Amino acid sequence: MKIVGLMSGTSYDGVDVAAAEFSRDGDTLRLRPLGTASLDYDDGLRAEIGALLPPGGTTIEAVCRLDNRLGEVFAEAAAVGVELAGGRVDAVVSPGQTVFHWVEAGRARGTLQLGAPARVAARVGVPVLSDLRSADIAAGGQGAPLVPAFDALLLDPGGPDGGGDEQRRSGPAVGPRAALNLGGIANLTVVAPGAPVLGYDVGPANALLDAAARRFLGRPCDLDGARAAAGRVHPELLELLLAEPYYAAPPPKSTGKELFHAGYLDGMLAALGAPVAADDVLATLTELTARAVAAECDRFGVTEVVAAGGGVRNPTLRGRLAALGDGRWRLRTTDELGVPAQAKEAYAFALLGWLSWHGLPGAIPSVTGARRAAVLGSWTPAGPAHGVVPPTPPRRLVVTA
Repeated sequence: MKIVGLMSGTSYDGVDVAAAEFSRDGDTLRLRPLGTASLDYDDGLRAEIGALLPPGGTTIEAVCRLDNRLGEVFAEAAAVGVELAGGRVDAVVSPGQTVFHWVEAGRARGTLQLGAPARVAARVGVPVLSDLRSADIAAGGQGAPLVPAFDALLLDPGGPDGGGDEQRRSGPAVGPRAALNLGGIANLTVVAPGAPVLGYDVGPANALLDAAARRFLGRPCDLDGARAAAGRVHPELLELLLAEPYYAAPPPKSTGKELFHAGYLDGMLAALGAPVAADDVLATLTELTARAVAAECDRFGVTEVVAAGGGVRNPTLRGRLAALGDGRWRLRTTDELGVPAQAKEAYAFALLGWLSWHGLPGAIPSVTGARRAAVLGSWTPAGPAHGVVPPTPPRRLVVTA
């Protein structure tokens, strides 16, 4: 079965595309990567998304316009994915762009992703799976993170890379392993032999870094972490940031731009009462992410961290993570496992599409806190499949007793 997975994260800089072919061999699911691509949002679309996100206000008209504009972008991304797959796929997973994740008192109450899946289905002519988070929230879960279903299978202790001969030769003894995604938000999945899978949002990764880059540098990001590398960690600002109650809250938990946004950073800087140099702000935010992640890895005694997401392209952040590991755990990327780090989440959503297609749950209750494992998403049909002759439409309806 061929599936295209799309992903646009909390950094809202573009769409990652991954095409995959799935085949099942007993209790093993095989994923054959067919190709990846990225489509960048233009400046206008990024500004439109940013204006809609908390703490900004909006209108229903703006939501409707953005929903359909994003749908056109996702449709183009899906078409690229179909070409990567050789011109024919069975389904597309288009989770959309998250614009609000409603959490009150630690409990997720609702979530909203935009991306007009009907436009995607109309473009590529196959069923499209969207709205993947709502079913888990309806079952009492956080609706996030969802990628741990992929991580748990990939890092399964009994699997080909889950502690077999390769790891015994090249790494520490088998123990808890972590999958780390460094997107706008850093999220962690912990897979340990004989224990339930854990996964949750640790805190910001690129969210605050990108907000600082826009404010101080007039750029969407600090490319390669260069300005952070030139700065010094500001102890008082770091202490203030680490005092955020979210870090101490127990999982399951999820967060996003509803908490870690530009206004949040402005408030922290204002609380200091003295200006901080731009490079020092970026260095401090990099240290914040590295320390928050390292603390969680140490908490579970992981022996290895397998990282993915845009943050792995930041050598300054990667360097701090590796240094904080200090031999207790090694840091590598999913590229070494055959999954391109930049497209890992897109591949993960393709897997969730395969699970939903077969009526299998994609959310893990021990991760999200749901009462039961939910089959994820809503399918938007695209009419009869390619090559299938549709039935003759009825001409009349008769009601019988």
